Formats: sequence, structure tokens, C-alpha cells
Amino acid sequence: MSASTPTTPVTKAGPAAEPQVLRPDRKKSRLHYNILGLLIAVVMAFPVYWLIVSALRPNQEIRSYDQTLWPSSITFDNFKRALNQPNFDTAVQSTLIVSLTAVIGGMVIATLAALAIGRFRFFGRKPLLVVLILVQMLPPTAMLIPIYAQLNAMGGLNEYWGLIALYLVTTLPFAVVMIRGFVVNIPVELEESAMVDGCTRFGAFMRVVFPLLAPGLAAASIFALVNAWNEYLFAYILMNDNDKYTLNVWLMTFTTERGTDYGALMAGSTLIALPVVVFFMIIQKKMATGLTSGAVKG
Repeated sequence: MSASTPTTPVTKAGPAAEPQVLRPDRKKSRLHYNILGLLIAVVMAFPVYWLIVSALRPNQEIRSYDQTLWPSSITFDNFKRALNQPNFDTAVQSTLIVSLTAVIGGMVIATLAALAIGRFRFFGRKPLLVVLILVQMLPPTAMLIPIYAQLNAMGGLNEYWGLIALYLVTTLPFAVVMIRGFVVNIPVELEESAMVDGCTRFGAFMRVVFPLLAPGLAAASIFALVNAWNEYLFAYILMNDNDKYTLNVWLMTFTTERGTDYGALMAGSTLIALPVVVFFMIIQKKMATGLTSGAVKG
């Protein structure tokens, strides 16, 4: 008997896949969405543009009824008057102390809390996450009176630490939830391999986990910085000393009984916005990754 040779099935090569061509109705729909997105972008960017243009206009042109989209002449006197305004140096110092301390402290506590929630299993872990989300949904102004009374009882009024503690607490829920998403997405085996190679748990965290958390930390830190840098209401109510006013409260000094110096006010607002914009431009790539990757799992 002759052994039968196996036969391999012959497959016919199908036609090459043709590139998909959008139908005219889809092209028209996409064009409408692009136009709508462009209009929304223009509407959102116009106040920023008007702020910068007004900072460069002469004061008499700002008060004029005949406004144009571009100033007839550009001047930097508004910036000079803003920089020469009383308490500018102390306002910068107060804002830097409060904002940087709140951001750094918030990121440290949020990272440790996110690591505990994402890595360890303990009683009440899921209810804790729900509570964090619910707390984030509460408007801070609704808790203004209890916060004021509590800080007054603790001696935190007109003190940097009282405002720092408030900003830190208000940013913690969002930061913990965001960083926790990154912790969950990092395989536990990476830490275990580092510990097998001789690292302690803390060493494995610093060498393996912490570098992978950079996008989440970038996204959470810009949120915390914007929240602390641009906050006005609590800084105005809790800080009573002119030497401890933050920059947003300092802007009130441009309004006096004689009127408002709108040119210097716009210039001061532009100067205040620049640090946050620069910080955002530095970490924008990591922030974009953080806003997308951290929400994939967990």
C-alpha cells in the first residue's frame, strides 16, 4: 500500500483591499463638525486674546466706545504700572508658597493613597473610592462657613498653612482617583521582579513604579496648580493681611474710589496667567498621556 501524500488546500488570492472612500454625505458631515469645532475654539480663545490685546492698548483707547480687534498703538506702560503696584512682590511670594506647597504635598499624599488603594486589599476600599468621588462633586463654596469656623477654631485664619491645607484637601480626591488608575495599570510582576533582585518594597516603588506614574502625576499636578493658583474666594476670606494676599486678591488693588485702571488690571492678569501656561507647555505631552491612559482600566 502506498502512503497517501497529504494535500495542502490551495487558496485563491482575493482581490486587494481597496482603500475606503468616504461617501459625500460623510464628507459633508465631517466638514460640519470641523467648522463647529473651529467656531467653539474661536469663542473660547477670544477672551484670552482680548485680555492680551487690552493689556497692550493705551488706557484712553480701552475706555473709548470705538473698540477695534487690534490696538491702534502698542504700549507697555500698563505692565510697568502693574509691576509698580503696591504689594506685588509679597503677592507673588504668597502665591508661590501656597501653590507650590499645596501641589507638592498633594502629589505626595495622593501618590501614597493611590498606591495603597490600587495595590492592597483592605476593608472599606471601594466605599473609600465612592466617598472620594462624592466629595469631589461638592462645591467648595457650599462648605465655606464650616471651613471658616473650623480654621478659626484651629487658629488657621490669616496663616499660610490654613490656606495650604484647604487647597491640598480640595485637590486630593481628583488626584487620588487619577493616579490610582495608573497604579492599577502597572503589573504587580514588575515590583515583584525588582524585589526578587534585591530591592525593598520602597526601592521597587521608586525604581519601577514611580517613573511609570509620571503621566498621571503631570495631569494631577497641573490640576492642583491651576486650582491653587487661580483660587480667589477662600484666599480673600481667609487671608486678612495685605502682605499675605495672593495674586488674585492683589488684583483688587487696581480698583479704587477713583475708578479702575483697566490697562494695568489686564496687564496684571496676563502676568498672573503666564506661569501656569508655561508649566502647562512644559508637561503638556505627559498630561495628554495621563488624561487618556489613566482612564483605560480600573
